[in-house]
Amino acid sequence: MKVVLKTSGGSFLKAEADSIGCVEVLATVCSTILMVLTLPISIFLCFKVVQEYERAVIFRLGRLRSGGARGPGVFFVLPCIDNYCKVDLRTVSFDVPPQEVLTRDSVTVSVDAVVYYRIRDPLNAVVQVANYSHSTRLLAATTLRNVLGTRNLSELLTEREAISHSMQVTLDEATDPWGVQVERVEIKDVSLPDSLQRSMAAEAEAAREARAKVIAAEGEMKSSRALKEASDIMCESPAALQLRYLQTLSSIAGEKNSTIVFPLPIELIGPLMNITSSITSKMAANSATSATTVAEPRPSEVID
Repeated sequence: MKVVLKTSGGSFLKAEADSIGCVEVLATVCSTILMVLTLPISIFLCFKVVQEYERAVIFRLGRLRSGGARGPGVFFVLPCIDNYCKVDLRTVSFDVPPQEVLTRDSVTVSVDAVVYYRIRDPLNAVVQVANYSHSTRLLAATTLRNVLGTRNLSELLTEREAISHSMQVTLDEATDPWGVQVERVEIKDVSLPDSLQRSMAAEAEAAREARAKVIAAEGEMKSSRALKEASDIMCESPAALQLRYLQTLSSIAGEKNSTIVFPLPIELIGPLMNITSSITSKMAANSATSATTVAEPRPSEVID
């Protein structure tokens, strides 16, 4: 009698019942007799224990036993005709070796990643694939090259999370028939050639210098506008210029061991210059009057 088991991954496995054919019945009877004759030593060989995070897949005469995977705890096997495989259900991580990848914009980079997976269905992991761990590693390396080959260098450097999620979905779909669930994929490092690193550094430096020049020019423009507005205000109020002089002197006076050369404002010199010019004009007028008086003849000299 055949029993068909449907696994959680959706695939179907055929398991043979305990009594199938004369050969199987004879082998089972002989194994039972051998176990009884070798008691109590056979107890240590027939009873097996698996941990909480493990499951045991049992084969009897090469056929998968019905009932699915055993465990956790104690399970029973017949000597000589039963054998079993332990499957670890814990999450396993492995490093994907650095892969030389040619991006879509023809740039060669070296990328490595780390993959986290666990066994969801122990039966499929044992029956459907010869070595699920090795197969998952090879598939992860191939998927990494295929996914990165469709991306540009800028996308590879800035969209790591999206690329990791895409790899995780692709790997999970591919390993689902094996009973393996890929939980997470992370890109660890992206190594660029030295020449490309120097070129990118030069490009970034040039871009920073260009931005610095633009910012400095904008600052000069704003400061010139502010100075123009300040000069217009000072032209409307001459006293503002004097206050600015006093402010400058106050800020300079805070520094010691310094010589201050203070320019005298034109507004203060103007009245003095007017007084000096008026005095000078009066003196010139008096000098001219005296010279005229000396040049005229005296009356006595004319009579003689």
